[in-house]
Amino acid sequence: MQVDFHSGVTDKVGHACRLLRKAVRQGARVQVCGEPAELDALDQALWTFDPHDFIPHLRWRDHEAPAPGLHRTPVWLVASGQPWPTGLPRPAVLVNLGPQAPQAQDLSPPVARVVEIVGHDPGEVEAGRRRWRHYAQSGLEPTHHKFGREET
Repeated sequence: MQVDFHSGVTDKVGHACRLLRKAVRQGARVQVCGEPAELDALDQALWTFDPHDFIPHLRWRDHEAPAPGLHRTPVWLVASGQPWPTGLPRPAVLVNLGPQAPQAQDLSPPVARVVEIVGHDPGEVEAGRRRWRHYAQSGLEPTHHKFGREET
């Protein structure tokens, strides 16, 4: 599994929108996990991000059963800790906006790539470092990509 850290991001929602637009253009299916407030902001931004390029997405809550016609939606926004919808194939890409590393069941195959988006706030930087150590202790070798300014 490939793990990429995008650090020093000044606008996590905008960064996620650009990343998701690129993934959808490449035909990827993506799960985005994070805190509910972050996912709500991302959901809103995906509707207005680019007036000429809609990014199909679904804000899923585990008490709802997604309609069969929505199963092909390429981007799924799922709060950290919520289970993946039963009976749906998992996406190959997981984007994490939250402070915690994704749970083991969120990383099971076919997830081939994880993108961790880390802001520049000192608390987010420290949480990102904890997630980096978590992946490294799991035998993975994360790759670091700097964006904007990085706090030390």
